[in-house]
Amino acid sequence: MRLPRTAHTSRPWRIHEIAGDFHVEDVWALPTPGGPDDLAHLVRQIANGPGDKTTISSPAYRMLFGLRWKLGKLLGWDKSGTGLGARVRTLRDRLPADLREAPRGPDPRSAPFASVYQLHDEWAAELANKTVHAVMHIGWVPDGAGGYRGQMAVLVKPNGLFGALYMAGIKPFRYVGVYPALFRAMGRQWQANAGERSTG
Repeated sequence: MRLPRTAHTSRPWRIHEIAGDFHVEDVWALPTPGGPDDLAHLVRQIANGPGDKTTISSPAYRMLFGLRWKLGKLLGWDKSGTGLGARVRTLRDRLPADLREAPRGPDPRSAPFASVYQLHDEWAAELANKTVHAVMHIGWVPDGAGGYRGQMAVLVKPNGLFGALYMAGIKPFRYVGVYPALFRAMGRQWQANAGERSTG
């Protein structure tokens, strides 16, 4: 379920200290009900990616991502010189001392993100290419019914006019084809891993 931006901006996340020049693009409630200490399980699930190629079964999702990576290769959007440490500095360079000393968290295997930091109730990972510098922020929040769930915010800093046009152009595809399929798969995998969470 999509949430208002205030669901992210009103919370005292540490990401606000280092990404104040980023725009909050999207905020979503994740289908990951759990207890107060389950963020680490969600981070591990996201970092490990889908358990197999059929986890995200949506043909639209696979088609859109396939098209995006082909266009990126053709137009040079994802070349090494356009990413972290080249076109932009990593957000790790902005971390205060206590966050630098905190666990960094895992780098996702199935997406070009690099982990920035991981705490008990939030995890941030970033990516950069020719179009945008973006942050995926995963928070762990009370669900209003005595439990907890994940919350994802996407923060972006477009690369000039081209990046802003790119973000505007992909918005309908994200809402119709990408996010619904991704969150359905995330919820199925979360439920499938319930036994693992209860024992560890």
